[in-house]
Amino acid sequence: MADAPGPPSFISTLTTQRCSRLCSKDPHTVASSTTARMLLQFVRQFGQKLIRKQPPKPIDESKRPVALLNIQNLVILGVGRMLRGAMYLVAGTVAKYIAGPATIISFLVAALFSMFSGFCYAEFAAWVPHPGSAYLYSYVTMGQLYAFIIGWNSILPLVIGLLVLGARESILVTKISIGTNLLVLIFIIITGFVKGDLHNWRLAEQDYKLNTSGSSDIYGSGSLGLMGSGGFAPFGFEGILQGAATCFYYFFGIDAVATKGVEAINPHHSIPWSIVITIFICFLAYSGVSAALTLMVPYHQIQPHDPLPQAILHSLWLPARYFVAVGTLCALISRLYSSMFRMPALIYAMAEDGLLFRVLTRTHVRTDTHVVAIMSAGNLTGLMALLFTFTNLVDLVSVGTLLVYSLVAFSILVLRYQPDQNLSKNENTEEEIEVPVPDEHQLDSEPEARNSNILKSLWFPISTIPTRKSGQIVYGCASILVLLMIILSVILVQWSSKGFSGDSGYTPGAVLLLLLIIGVTVIIWRQPQSPGTHLYFKVPALPVLPLVSIFMNLYLMMQITSQTWAIFSIWNVIGFLIYFGYGIRHSLENNERQQPASTSQTLDKNTPNPESS
Repeated sequence: MADAPGPPSFISTLTTQRCSRLCSKDPHTVASSTTARMLLQFVRQFGQKLIRKQPPKPIDESKRPVALLNIQNLVILGVGRMLRGAMYLVAGTVAKYIAGPATIISFLVAALFSMFSGFCYAEFAAWVPHPGSAYLYSYVTMGQLYAFIIGWNSILPLVIGLLVLGARESILVTKISIGTNLLVLIFIIITGFVKGDLHNWRLAEQDYKLNTSGSSDIYGSGSLGLMGSGGFAPFGFEGILQGAATCFYYFFGIDAVATKGVEAINPHHSIPWSIVITIFICFLAYSGVSAALTLMVPYHQIQPHDPLPQAILHSLWLPARYFVAVGTLCALISRLYSSMFRMPALIYAMAEDGLLFRVLTRTHVRTDTHVVAIMSAGNLTGLMALLFTFTNLVDLVSVGTLLVYSLVAFSILVLRYQPDQNLSKNENTEEEIEVPVPDEHQLDSEPEARNSNILKSLWFPISTIPTRKSGQIVYGCASILVLLMIILSVILVQWSSKGFSGDSGYTPGAVLLLLLIIGVTVIIWRQPQSPGTHLYFKVPALPVLPLVSIFMNLYLMMQITSQTWAIFSIWNVIGFLIYFGYGIRHSLENNERQQPASTSQTLDKNTPNPESS
């Protein structure tokens, strides 16, 4: 016992050995090793900043939401949020230039994809039992950068709502507007089936030539554009999917239902059924209007800037167009609440967390309204309306919506395979990304055994509950799957443009990618899942359903035009400049971590405090 060294002697011995090794080496080797260590330390600290998580704010028990919403209430809320006034404008453009009468199928595809995304959204909200949005949920569960991307791209759909109308409304006006809007939709659908002609869904080339050679262009638009191949789907399967990518915007708003689990009665039953019923009702409305429009007017004669009133005019039922105009106005008004008041609130929340400029948090002294956030939302809307057409903005919103839904599905895929987390505290978030300091003796010790253990853990996990190692495996495999799905989506889009020809050369690549995706999916499936007993709703068929949702969203994103992708890239470049130039240094999480360190005895005197940054 007397010869056994204590902890101080042991540490001293290690230090002496380390120093002797360093002194025996060449000075250049020592310098390069020190530089590598400093670089690795910087990367580690930078990575920790990107994954900082925000603990959910405690809820005052007196203000905790009461579970009063049943399925009927949730459906009304969802339909009111999802029915969009832009439908009266964009439906004509999609039918004329993208999908033709098959716009109905485009809405069906978009509705199916939205339902899968809605289920993922519902579980995402269940992970954080706190009223909020995807921005808050991602900040609590996934980290700061993840939350910023979701929040920044969630601003886009709200811009469209502000472009539609910009006035104050009351709850009574909202109810009246939604009711009138539904009545007008029913009227349009009935009018289309009564006054329409099924021949407009079976147009041939002679019909196109007859219309273009005569004086049938009653709208004065000049050229009628390309007709495609005629028939019900004149632009083929590619046109249907491209139309689905644009139509996906119509179903943005399902989060209004998915995030109400805290306020819902029996949420594990009411939330999924409300999502399905809401999407089904909106699909019937959207597809019914599209069917009526293409039945009343040949799709190549649709006036894209004023489709429904002109379709009524074409059917020679002149008084009805005034009723349609009133319904359009009510639809625009009913969309105001979910955009005019949500966009400044989102901007204010991100600014309050320090991810956007602090000046956006300024409020009016007397009314306590978010004046600067409201003015910023209006200025941003006016600028985008000045620079882009409404159709380009709808495509831009569709890309942003699909990206947000993909990130939500990815979050569900990762969270269910992580060890149980106490989301009420921000514990050990810095340990999620570690950059080990290389040691020559450690790197040389038993590499073969280590590799065999890794391969064994991929297929035969030792533990039956999630561990940190299994969670890292799922995170890495999910990231690989996203990359493979992006490549597969690009191949399928190019392949579909050639009619899925068997001799196009895309077949081997698509089959190989599909096999890789299946193999990586099996690895994720083999990992232990978290019991998730505290979740009021869990996505079924994990990991298949989130992966299908991600792939569908990615495939639809690849259908968007290159011009829209260029605008979307510029939007996100601006966002990343704001985040890396300002938000990453001024976030609340960064300040809260630096403040305790300022009182520590180990803090260097030259380290700046949060105020100086």
